[in-house]
Amino acid sequence: MGSKRIIVAGTGSGAGKTTVTIGLMAAFRKKGLVVQGFKCGPDYIDPAYHTAITGRPSRNLDSWMLTEDVVRGVLSRASADADISIIEGVMGLYDGKSPVEDNGSTAEISLLTQTPVVLVVNVHSMARSAAAVVKGFQVLNPNVPIVGVIANHAGSEGHGELIRQAVEKECGIPLLGTLVRTQEIRIPERHLGLLPAVERGELEPLFEQLGEMVAQRIDIDRLLALAEAPPLRLDESASHLFPAAKKRKPTVRIAVAKDAAFNFYYPENLEMLAEAGAECVFFSPLAGESVPDGIDGLYIGGGFPEEFAAELAEAEESRASVRRAIENGVPTFAECGGFMFLTDEIITTDGQRYPMVGIISGRTRMQTKRAALGYREAYGMEGNFLLHEGETARGHEFHYSTFEPDEELPHAYEVQSRFGKKQEGVLCENVVAGYTHLHFASAPLVVEHWIDACLAYQEKRTASSASKGGGQ
Repeated sequence: MGSKRIIVAGTGSGAGKTTVTIGLMAAFRKKGLVVQGFKCGPDYIDPAYHTAITGRPSRNLDSWMLTEDVVRGVLSRASADADISIIEGVMGLYDGKSPVEDNGSTAEISLLTQTPVVLVVNVHSMARSAAAVVKGFQVLNPNVPIVGVIANHAGSEGHGELIRQAVEKECGIPLLGTLVRTQEIRIPERHLGLLPAVERGELEPLFEQLGEMVAQRIDIDRLLALAEAPPLRLDESASHLFPAAKKRKPTVRIAVAKDAAFNFYYPENLEMLAEAGAECVFFSPLAGESVPDGIDGLYIGGGFPEEFAAELAEAEESRASVRRAIENGVPTFAECGGFMFLTDEIITTDGQRYPMVGIISGRTRMQTKRAALGYREAYGMEGNFLLHEGETARGHEFHYSTFEPDEELPHAYEVQSRFGKKQEGVLCENVVAGYTHLHFASAPLVVEHWIDACLAYQEKRTASSASKGGGQ
């Protein structure tokens, strides 16, 4: 097990990678196979689809944020007990951080992991020219193992047959199937508000339809044969994700906000905390749940609290419990949606104001235009307990809101993007908050620092409880 894996790549965004990926996952699941999903790049929405279909957490494979060994380690660990791993690409096969290199692209993931590629081509209004497109992708980097093609948006089965003849003659690889344009099955336009629908199971009929369509129109048995790949070669240090320290027994408890409003967490972040000695205890602010008792740390991840601003505003006791925990000194990390939640209020695009936790003085204002998108190299600022001054971690930003502080606040990071450097986020004593989503596997010392801060708080909390003659 674990030796069959395939990358579903596209000629560009909109080629149909997600449609094909979802359909293949559903089709293989219907055949009784254990399917493990992955996504190239820092996307959270497509992995949510994968997880819903496969019943297993989908993982991000990102060759810019993570070292080569860690990328292979993430793939190896998650796919060890799977019959097939399906990796969804990002943008076009060769699109990444650089226009002249494969760095950060789907092609680089294929090369790092020795994974075969199936290329999805939008063949609308072309026939023999489809072969020229495929040939170009083969020639640009001949080391990338493109083993098959799927024609998408064909006008008819006959159109697909023309594509097959051209591709197989000129490119020497099989056309594995043709998906004909249809209005009957369409993935809703992806946006953050789709995730609650995924979690509620509302898209399951769509997933089932896509699985049936793919099973009928794509030769999945041949694809399964082409997915045979060599065993991954792992450096010894990549066998675990927390090389900075030995795996510890649980010593601290970290409360993690997890619900439809806060659900953007890299699985490795939580796993690395667990390996380092943290017991992650989940609670739902959206459901009105309070921060659990006896915690030593607090993690409020990304998401889209603006979609649930009214419900979060009504959950007064939950918000008050977050505020009390932070005021008591609990070491807290909040990223993007979590950062928004800790401000005084969220102002939606229609001008409505909703009170939030009120720990960070200021407000976040939603806008219709995207405020930030892209990779970030984060440098810790003085006083940052999570990422010490002079240390670096990698992550990304993606948000439509802006932060409007009421006073000058110390920044959490200095971040480097393709546009230059800027100061980002907020430090409030025991709080590190900002828009940047950090991948802990890019800087394992982040985990070690957080555990140390939690242990220091735990000692203080225990001493305080003992002096009062009782526990919490």
